Amino acid sequence: MKFNFITLFPEKITSYFDTGIPGKAVKQGVVEINTVHLRDFADNKHQKVDDTIYGGGPGMLLQVGPIYRALESLGENKGKVILLSPSGELFNQTLAREIFESSETFTLISGYYEGVDHRVTEHLIDREVAIGNYVISSGDLAALVVADCLSRFVPGFLGKEESLLEESHNETEELEYPQYTKPYDFMGWTVPDVLLGGHHEEIRKWRQKNRKTRNHS
Repeated sequence: MKFNFITLFPEKITSYFDTGIPGKAVKQGVVEINTVHLRDFADNKHQKVDDTIYGGGPGMLLQVGPIYRALESLGENKGKVILLSPSGELFNQTLAREIFESSETFTLISGYYEGVDHRVTEHLIDREVAIGNYVISSGDLAALVVADCLSRFVPGFLGKEESLLEESHNETEELEYPQYTKPYDFMGWTVPDVLLGGHHEEIRKWRQKNRKTRNHS
């Protein structure tokens, strides 16, 4: 799987993929990362890519021109184009699976300031995605969340594929069961005895009973 990141801060992206599981996946060729510096596609000597809002309003918007030219530079390698925006579809595990199955290459556009010129949404992208009902200062964080989540579906990314089946947010609207490690007793807080007996069917039943259901309210 390949990810192109259109960003004002390429170093934020590359630093994330230098360490941990993502870093290992990049080194092994499981995922490929490409950063596109949006300022390289400005049409002025100061590399300015934002401007004031028509009709008035606070803040600045990213211009459509630099984003258009950045996407054009990728040619046929842009794949599916996703804009990270607070007004997009709410990103969850089901949507992640749907997006993952739609392509092997994705271009993620990070929003900043007050957002982007709406012509980007109208003409240049395949999907607009929000990672939650809140606003953050950099779309880079949202882009990394989406890329990391999609990467987890790629065989070899996690090393142990069973981790994907049992992780916290599966696609049956259930959350992960409680888990414990040593010591058995910490300040009088003990591990449920059913987990210590080695009876796999009883453990399975206990885990299923103690899963939490996702709350959509």
